[in-house]
Amino acid sequence: MVALVMNSNYLAKVTTLLEQACQQLASIHKLEYKNLFGAVGGYIDGTIFISSGKFGIALRLPVAILEALFKENGVTSLNYFPNGHIKREYAVLSPRILEDKHRIKELLDESIMYVCA
Repeated sequence: MVALVMNSNYLAKVTTLLEQACQQLASIHKLEYKNLFGAVGGYIDGTIFISSGKFGIALRLPVAILEALFKENGVTSLNYFPNGHIKREYAVLSPRILEDKHRIKELLDESIMYVCA
């Protein structure tokens, strides 16, 4: 069995974001990272909630929040392959959202509550 090496750039992006926005996350939940179609997936208690890849950073969120996000410039749907299946519960966040510390914290909290419910 061959172990896949995780992309260190994608891993660094997701871990840095989570350390800055959710400092206590790993002390409250089991937090782990796995390879995911060439990207890195972040899991809480065994459930994926965040993904980092060539597309940027994507969060798993409830439908109502996704609908509002998709109305904003730069927010897109997630699909791991050009003609692949669209991951309906995910939004790829715009750089503007990722740079807004308060906003990203709110969205991360929503994502965590959603997957832990």
